[in-house]
Amino acid sequence: MPAITWEDFEKVEIRVGTVLDVQPFPAARKPAYQLTIDFGPHGIKRSSAQLTALYQPPDLLHKQVVAVLNFPPKQIANFFSECLVLGVVGNAGEVVLLQPDRDVENGLRIG
Repeated sequence: MPAITWEDFEKVEIRVGTVLDVQPFPAARKPAYQLTIDFGPHGIKRSSAQLTALYQPPDLLHKQVVAVLNFPPKQIANFFSECLVLGVVGNAGEVVLLQPDRDVENGLRIG
């Protein structure tokens, strides 16, 4: 991959939010959940997240997650995903969430 500059990295708005709601998303092409996430002063956003291999809905509720907020909304079936929840993708495609190791204020920026 080509190198990027610090200015390139600063264009990506990565923030912490808390999952408020988790719903199954049977209309998605790949197994996923519909998440509603509170990003504090940056608002409440929804995301389609392919987390079903390692997480059940109760595991995700009230969990803090890290997400990119400044992608344009992406339509997935009948749902508009407003942010990209970040995780480590394993060899079998399973996703392990990135998250702070202690509670922090919703909306804080990753840097």
